[in-house]
This record gives sequence, C-alpha cells and structure tokens, in this order.
Amino acid sequence: MASTTPDPTFHLVEEDDHHGGGGSPTILGFWIYLMSDALIFAALFATFGVLSTSYAGGPTPREIFELPLVALNTAILLISSITYGFAMLAMERGRVRITQLWLLVTGLLGASFVGVELYEFGALIAEGATPQRSGFLSGFFNKRRLLCLSMFWHFLDVVWIGVFTFVYLLGMLR
Repeated sequence: MASTTPDPTFHLVEEDDHHGGGGSPTILGFWIYLMSDALIFAALFATFGVLSTSYAGGPTPREIFELPLVALNTAILLISSITYGFAMLAMERGRVRITQLWLLVTGLLGASFVGVELYEFGALIAEGATPQRSGFLSGFFNKRRLLCLSMFWHFLDVVWIGVFTFVYLLGMLR
C-alpha cells in the first residue's frame, strides 16, 4: 500500500498556492486563452454547420462514419480526462508515484485517441472520402479537425518554449 505522507518534491505546488496560485496572472492568462479558443471553435462549428449538408454528390455522414468507433474514441477521451483528474488529486496529496502513474495512463489513453483518429482518417481516405470530394468532407477534414490539431500543436509548442526557457535555461543560469 502506498504511503499517504506528502512527498517533499511537490513543495513547489504548495509554494505556488501561497503566492496567489488561484488568482495569478498565469491562471488569468490561461483562462483568456481558453475563452479565445472557445470563440474560435464556435466559429469553426458554425462554418461546419453551413458546410455539413453540402455533399455535392459525395457520401453523407451516415454512409462514412462508424458511430461505434467514434463513440469508443469519445469514451477514451472522457476517461483520459478522469484519469488526469486522479493525477491532480494525487498531486494535491503530494503522492508523486501515484501522480506519475495516472499521468502515464492518461498519456496512453491520449495516444489511443490519436491512433483511432489516424485509423478513421486513413479509412475515409481509402474509401475516397477526401476533402476534395465535397464541402462537407472539406469541412470535416480541413476546417475543423486539422485546424483544431494545428492550434493544439502550436499551443504545445508555446508551452514547451515556456517550459524550456523558464525551467531549463533559467534553471541552468541560477
């Protein structure tokens, strides 16, 4: 059975809490980022709503989507959110190994989600359901999914640059 005593390596989390963690400029900035993302997604969903019935003689969603596969992928994504929540709870308790375990499970679920998405895109392309076929498929491939992935990927780049600069570079200079 794992120890319930807090791990001293999590002392930085506690220090952040004492120095305005809940109302810090970082948290405010991240909320602003999330709200701007919500606006972008609203615009993307509106665009997709307009294009979603423009089949141009191409296949309809009913003809190409495998709802059980999409439901499985949705479940994987939602479960990964739960496992990430467990990681946060373990972190708050100072339990490093348990936190790492939950983050590993979350990472594996995330990789599974991406794998299913790649399989789905590959199957659609193999069937000839490509972005060039219709407005609907253009919206499905280019306007929504690729843009979302691009934004997320670039966001990870920005976060990594911050981690690299503040943790690694500044850490070496101190």
